[in-house]
Amino acid sequence: MDLLTGFTTILAVIGAGAFLAHRGIIDGAAQRTLAEVSFFVATPALMLTTISRLEIGADTTANVVASAASLATCFLVFALVSRLVWRNEGGDVLIGALVSSYVNAGNLGIAVGAYVVGDAAVVVPTLLVQVLVVQPLSLAYLDRRAGSGTSAVSVVKRLAGNPLTIGSAIGLVLAVSGWTLPAIVGQPVALLAGLAIPAMLLSYGAALRLSPPLGRAGQRREVVTATVLKLAVMPVVAWAVGSACGLDGRALLGVVIVAGLPTAQNIFLHSTRYRVGETLAREVVLVTTLGCLPVALLIALLLG
Repeated sequence: MDLLTGFTTILAVIGAGAFLAHRGIIDGAAQRTLAEVSFFVATPALMLTTISRLEIGADTTANVVASAASLATCFLVFALVSRLVWRNEGGDVLIGALVSSYVNAGNLGIAVGAYVVGDAAVVVPTLLVQVLVVQPLSLAYLDRRAGSGTSAVSVVKRLAGNPLTIGSAIGLVLAVSGWTLPAIVGQPVALLAGLAIPAMLLSYGAALRLSPPLGRAGQRREVVTATVLKLAVMPVVAWAVGSACGLDGRALLGVVIVAGLPTAQNIFLHSTRYRVGETLAREVVLVTTLGCLPVALLIALLLG
């Protein structure tokens, strides 16, 4: 019931964004403004507060290996097919690879970990690999593609200066050290963090209404491939690697069910911010969000 409630909540907010766009309250400019506010302010605050509250234990090596292996497998498979077979350009290849492998760990993942697995910590390895490795490197490439400097120093500056990377890094420092932000800083950050998910979902819902209907944008093969990789291949790889690493019981359930979560909405946010792969990101996020509930229920039934 908690899993169903979580998915229903997400779909309800997406629906609200679509309704507002349908009524003309949110137009194209407003939709992008919501996405920009989330990218530059709210989502970094959410990353900081989310990671800072997580307990990072010492017995997470197998989870890290299984999570990283499943992500890397799906990322590389889509990237190779997209580039070598379909001859897509770099930005579209990257967004497609991300929607095939980057899970909704920071939002839905924590809820699923807490309510389905019984331990929110199962999502920590996936969350950290994504926000501290995959996301900053991907954003560095997108920044470079957008015309920023291409030297090593420029890349490092972009990694260090990206708001999402900064928020994630500060959160990790707080989690490892046990420090907490003073109330005069922490309370405004928490307030801004509360804006991230609603703004992201409203922007996404508005984009759905303002864009061509699902399946009519000419990228069906990319959408189908990314969806199969995300909802079928990724959990299977996580199960195989996790089992080989000695995970079982609740630990194995955790890594597999996290791998079966839908594509994170912030990939659509990135595609909107950098204006590349928006159609693919929008459709895969929607299809995987709708399709992951039966997948999650099946995983819980088989491994729970």
